Amino acid sequence: MGKLTVELSGMTLKNPVIPASGTYGYGMDYLDFYDVNILGSFSIKGTTLHERDGNGLPRICEYDQGMLNSVGLQNPGVYDVAGKIFPELKKVYHGQVVANISGFSFDEYVECASVMDREDIVGLLELNISCPNVHGGGASFGTDIPTAVEVLKRVKQSVRKPVYVKCTPQCPDLVGMCKALEENGADGLVLSNTFLGIRLDRRTGKPIMKNITGGVSGPGIFPQALYKVYQVYPHVHIPIIGCGGISTADDIIEMMSAGAAAVEIGTLNLTDPQRIPQIITELEQLCDTLHVESITEITGRAHR
Repeated sequence: MGKLTVELSGMTLKNPVIPASGTYGYGMDYLDFYDVNILGSFSIKGTTLHERDGNGLPRICEYDQGMLNSVGLQNPGVYDVAGKIFPELKKVYHGQVVANISGFSFDEYVECASVMDREDIVGLLELNISCPNVHGGGASFGTDIPTAVEVLKRVKQSVRKPVYVKCTPQCPDLVGMCKALEENGADGLVLSNTFLGIRLDRRTGKPIMKNITGGVSGPGIFPQALYKVYQVYPHVHIPIIGCGGISTADDIIEMMSAGAAAVEIGTLNLTDPQRIPQIITELEQLCDTLHVESITEITGRAHR
């Protein structure tokens, strides 16, 4: 067991670095850059029950400290992922992945989760509850506590693998949401998904993206994402995966100090696809500098 080893609900990771869903495809896009087996794990592209083309173009735009996206969960559907993509992935990747799943109704979540639960390459299920709830008139599952709890309970009844819930920072009571999720069976949390934002074309004054708004990510949101983890950590007793704007080994130390047991790195995979191996090396060197024998020691130290 190395000094970077962490454990998430029985899943052992050689380091706490997990490329985030939506930025890493299904893993094979990065084989030309480095051996993906150096990762702690990675979160697969957000997968839904049925194939989706995603939102119309343009659906990505940049800002000085990151990007906005409104891709809209483009993916081939869970049965193609399980039946076609995973068999190819197993040829090159020898660990387990985090399966990010989404749905537009309770039944879609349950079926998608059940399919992923049967796959031995999946170590954790990551429920993305930022999707519109068809039964709730289009409101996000992740902004209403009773609705989020209901989808979690239904999924937990249908699977055996640990279920982590990826929460949206748009939730008006994030602490209350996370406490309720823990009380109703969540094995862990991912804090958090992207913040909501907009960019306008300076020539026309109109929104740049066809969907008008998009999820803001990148280094510019790191202090806000860090605060979400810091805010929630004292109120729960389940692992938190910290996510949002992480781009350096120092950022990982901060995020874990705030309460994260591991981290997800997103936008950096798109802006500098060769950077993560360097960060893992730098993280181990930083632990030596800080006289940290096991990186698990620092989780939550901001509160001690």
